[in-house]
Amino acid sequence: MLFTTNLISVTKGIISLLQNPGNTMSVYDIEDGLKESWLQRLSLQYVKSDRATAQIIAQRYLAASPCLETLLKLPEDSLGYHYATHLISLNFDPNFYRSIQVNSDTDYLLLRLRQTHDIWHIVTGFGVDGMGELQLKAFELSQTRRPLAIVILLGGLLGALFSSPLSLHSLWEEIVIAYNLGKNTRPFLAQKWELAWEKSLLVWRQELAIVHSNLEN
Repeated sequence: MLFTTNLISVTKGIISLLQNPGNTMSVYDIEDGLKESWLQRLSLQYVKSDRATAQIIAQRYLAASPCLETLLKLPEDSLGYHYATHLISLNFDPNFYRSIQVNSDTDYLLLRLRQTHDIWHIVTGFGVDGMGELQLKAFELSQTRRPLAIVILLGGLLGALFSSPLSLHSLWEEIVIAYNLGKNTRPFLAQKWELAWEKSLLVWRQELAIVHSNLEN
């Protein structure tokens, strides 16, 4: 099978993202364009090298969209409560992401990453501002070798180089810290988060070995 890159989709997404960094649809354009690339194939091979993650992929585990009102009834220290308050504070819908029809392991991988994006934010403690998104992408890169993460990180570094070169050193340090955190943390893709919404966020972090200086308890 030939693995190619849809350069039109990738280019369109990158230009749109540079014009408006908050345009989530541009991110999906980039990833959709990279879906059949050799980089995405390597990413899939990497995540499947972990047995638990490979089992999740084989099962095609996907959770139903959660009811935020129901999650708000959980204990305030639970993952579900944190997830609901997070989405409500941002005025996000749980199904905000661009869906993918799952016909392959790659389709499943990308859909699951999109479905759990904000869970990863909450559990890692990385914010949803520009720095936080770059930190999460570095964490993702370490855990999944996701090609989209490479594109976003390069864009962030280039943006800092041209707009605020003095911040480049501290930005790079934060990226390295986040990457190393992903390397030393249990695979997020192997977790069925939605089956334990009631588990406390602190317990999740302890079980996954999430520890860094900026983490909020």
